[in-house]
Amino acid sequence: MKTLNVGLLGCGFMGRTHANAYRRLPNFFDSEYQPVLKAIGDVNAEKAKAFAQRWGFESIETDWRKLVEREDIDLVDICLPNNVHAEVAIAAAKAGKMIICEKPLAMNGQQGALMVKAVEKAGVPNFISYNYRRFPAVTLAKKLIDEGKLGRVFHYRAKFLQDWTISKDLPQGGDALWRLDVKVAGSGVTGDLLAHCIDTAIWLNGPITEVCAMTETFIKERKHQLTGKVEKVGIDDACAFLARFANGSLATFESTRYARGHKALYTFEINGEHASIFWDLHDSHRLQYFEHRDPGYIRGWRSIHVTDGDHPYMNKWWVPGLTIGYEHSFVHQLADFLEGVATGKPASPTFRDALQTQYVCDAVLASGQSRKWEKVKAVK
Repeated sequence: MKTLNVGLLGCGFMGRTHANAYRRLPNFFDSEYQPVLKAIGDVNAEKAKAFAQRWGFESIETDWRKLVEREDIDLVDICLPNNVHAEVAIAAAKAGKMIICEKPLAMNGQQGALMVKAVEKAGVPNFISYNYRRFPAVTLAKKLIDEGKLGRVFHYRAKFLQDWTISKDLPQGGDALWRLDVKVAGSGVTGDLLAHCIDTAIWLNGPITEVCAMTETFIKERKHQLTGKVEKVGIDDACAFLARFANGSLATFESTRYARGHKALYTFEINGEHASIFWDLHDSHRLQYFEHRDPGYIRGWRSIHVTDGDHPYMNKWWVPGLTIGYEHSFVHQLADFLEGVATGKPASPTFRDALQTQYVCDAVLASGQSRKWEKVKAVK
């Protein structure tokens, strides 16, 4: 087994999910690599020390550049705000490091393209953390589609609803609320929530070619936590868009942080010539499946309990019937990434894969401004 020294940047929520994955991986998955939590990076030294103690990191760094440049770091894991993804990833590529980066890839497609160029020039393994692909039920949906069970696809619909920004008294900016600051996040629900929906859709149903969107910022001004001033809000609080796929199917996507009663309602449904599938994050271990070719007297929606040993990833966990959760998707993607490193067959989504999602997000935001259909740029 080879030692893999990990340098993780960011002590927030996503930093915890990634740290947990490194800790859990060796217990459940056979890998050529043994992750070693070598360094945690955060500008707040006390926060970094507490994180290191809790998760077992050997050292801390308060300057990401020093972490990236360390000779004892093999893999740089970026769990930082969106506005620094490009700078850190490009520096890590130049330093010859493997890279895992939280989604979205970058602030926009232009930045993303520079990141792709950097990792491909350096020849370093790279990966973007779109973890919903690795829920066993979603991976099973991919298997059914690839096997042709649905036949020709006609419709794709997805939504991701939250309600945590409704209060007009909620400030923007700072460690906890950088997602509300357009200078740090790049966009609102489009890059934060819809990016997940778009990545999953492209993975399951192929390229998106054009979009027509509407966006809205319901609260126009908020106090900024860093400046103390009331400043204009530049992110999209809500976004809904129509889309066309290259395979001829039609799609609707919706996301908002103003859907009272929803904390993280992510669902998608795909309707095909022969069958349909439906998945709900709140019932994540089940895949709903309708097969029209069943005899009429038993035809109907079936609920597949995705916990058996022949379901994706489940033979690594417990006995059939026992469920797993959100955190396991990060273990799965880490296992796939390391297998890709070992075999030379990169796990998806790579930076190049994620750039296509970034281009869709760019087109959605452009359409929200132009109020017209916008073509999606293709990755070259």
